[in-house]
Amino acid sequence: MADYKIGKDARCAVIGYGSWATALVKVLAENEARVAWYVRNPEVLDSLRTEGRNPRYLSDVEFDTQRIAPSDDLDAVVASADIVLLAAPSAYLKEFLAPLTTPLTDKFVVSAIKGIVPGEYQTVAEYVCSHYGLSYKQFGILSGPTHAEEVALERLSYLTVVCCDPENARTLGSKLATRYLALSYSTDLYGIEYAAILKNIYALAVGIAVGLGYGDNFLAVLISNSAMELSRFLAQSYPAERETQASAYLGDLLVTCYSVYSRNRRLGLMIGHGVTVRSALNEMTMVAEGYFAADTIRHINRRHGVEMPIADMVYEILYRGASARKSMKALTAKLI
Repeated sequence: MADYKIGKDARCAVIGYGSWATALVKVLAENEARVAWYVRNPEVLDSLRTEGRNPRYLSDVEFDTQRIAPSDDLDAVVASADIVLLAAPSAYLKEFLAPLTTPLTDKFVVSAIKGIVPGEYQTVAEYVCSHYGLSYKQFGILSGPTHAEEVALERLSYLTVVCCDPENARTLGSKLATRYLALSYSTDLYGIEYAAILKNIYALAVGIAVGLGYGDNFLAVLISNSAMELSRFLAQSYPAERETQASAYLGDLLVTCYSVYSRNRRLGLMIGHGVTVRSALNEMTMVAEGYFAADTIRHINRRHGVEMPIADMVYEILYRGASARKSMKALTAKLI
């Protein structure tokens, strides 16, 4: 698979039925004659087939039912495609893929997931490649400051397509090219995937700070220090030539920290308001990836020893029951 090339006529399939999966199918359906779609929820599946809409997520998006092929048969969906896009929450990825018996070894797999596989201490790329026998040459990532809600509304968004082979990245990009998506390309699989994981932790920290009553002046300092911490982790754990001020790194961090659509910021906000971690998680209607990321990054960083006071603070609050107010106050002395 060292020279794996995506064919120009490669067929696409999307795994997942949440907001980002729905937005991706909307984008792909503008360019592809038919998009296979694995939907295991009976209500959503029936509505997509009969009405061309997802009643649970981005319900205002209307699909041409002739251009989508939703199915609850994972093997059939994967078998019908050359490119398999993973867009289920990382917390449920193993569960989503559990029924799969069709090999992935002849597919190009793309992660649109910004999270960690819980219990595995692995990114999605690491988990899928190691468990399904894929080379990183046949794996891609979609990242950047792209909330599904704004993509669905066709608001201008910037998406970075990441593949080891730039030619594969551009072929994949051609399937995502729309008037409201500006595309850029990268080969930094490691850096962009970890940046997308770390920014969820930092958005949690921002939400906690807002919930505690800290103002914009402090948030600017907290986020700029988060950006430095992210860059420090990438540089020390996997040195490479990368520009961490680009949108796939810094832009994604900023939008996740500031946006009203940010689930991780919302989780942090509840914790800052005094809601227990368990109760806050139970109140969330969608997965906040930063919760799992905080534990995994703490585990991974034992190997690297990177100074990460913000990520450490979030971990202590989420997993050790530390006081949010006392922890944030102690953090303020470490920021510059």
